Amino acid sequence: MSTATALRTFPDVRADFPGLTPGWHYLDTAATAQKPQAVIDATVNAMGRDYATVHRGVYARSADMTLAYEAARRRIAGFIGAKEEQIAFVRGATEAINLVAYSHPNKGRVLMSVLEHHSNIVPWQLAGWQVDVCPLTEDGCIDLDAAEKLLTPEHTMVAFAHVSNVLGSPLDVARAADLAHRVGAELLIDGCQAVPRLPVDVAALGCDYYAFSGHKLYGPTGIGVLWSDKLDRLPPWQGGGSMIDRVTFEKTTYAPAPTRFEAGTPAIIEAIGLAAAVEYVEAIGIDAIHAHEVALVASLREQLSRKNSITLFGRENSAGIVSFAMAGVHPHDIGTILDESGVAIRAGHHCAQPLMEHLGVPATARASFGVYSNDDDVAALIDGLARVERIFG
Repeated sequence: MSTATALRTFPDVRADFPGLTPGWHYLDTAATAQKPQAVIDATVNAMGRDYATVHRGVYARSADMTLAYEAARRRIAGFIGAKEEQIAFVRGATEAINLVAYSHPNKGRVLMSVLEHHSNIVPWQLAGWQVDVCPLTEDGCIDLDAAEKLLTPEHTMVAFAHVSNVLGSPLDVARAADLAHRVGAELLIDGCQAVPRLPVDVAALGCDYYAFSGHKLYGPTGIGVLWSDKLDRLPPWQGGGSMIDRVTFEKTTYAPAPTRFEAGTPAIIEAIGLAAAVEYVEAIGIDAIHAHEVALVASLREQLSRKNSITLFGRENSAGIVSFAMAGVHPHDIGTILDESGVAIRAGHHCAQPLMEHLGVPATARASFGVYSNDDDVAALIDGLARVERIFG
């Protein structure tokens, strides 16, 4: 399918998103996605009309809310090809990675890559792992040939991003899993940028842990998912109510997974909202979303490549994300001037300072797409960049 055909045939869903006010071009979905009305309605109803606590109440509304909360778990699990008992609700991918880093019983060496988000670097350092770093290929992908040479039996974990939040470059997760398992290591995947735009089947991928945040998947903030078919092997990370079996002053025993990882009153409203977001995405179709974003990336990169002042980063077929620099103009200035034109992009190091050092720049400008993005957004960005050139020219 051609770029023009893909853009023309994708449904116009902008009216579903009340945050997308007329004349505003939102190109920062990789940071956080706008919310469809269906998600807003689900969270409002959960917070108001339907609200009660879960798991503990013996009254009817509590029982109904418990059913809704666990139904949300099933819906979200099904979205990534998982079983409901294999996913734990956490505050976000950051907490999911911290959970594994701190709880894992075999802290040894962890292999990560140059392009990782800080949330897939700092937790391992804080938890006392020994960090090794895998380089990138020339087009900005994790170099799995190099990873194969770097991995040793001392490595107990490999932690890679499924899709780079700066370059949009995808990972061959199945091959990464095979390489990790050959040396007896496990593979954790940061799926924050992949889950909203790529089909994800955790069983087929072969990884051991998969983490993602709800707010990038058109859902609420404050909730994320940690998937693993090995959750029962991890000890609890945080203690409190709900995650216990029996408590005495002499000894406490813990609930099975995933409950043992959900201490305290859970994110009830957020889980229901995330399930509504999954339902919304499934109604459009993840394959259609991916094709739409691929077409937008192709269109934007082609137009940016005509500008001599622009340096593009990453591969041609990046997943929903385009990072670039303009000669003589700091990305923050680009972002500020674009904002005056009603175009919202991200400018900075994108919580990926090691990658910025690798690219030889202090920061980049980043445009990222979502289900609501269209060619008008691309045109507005190109027009805005022309204004930047005139101001700094």
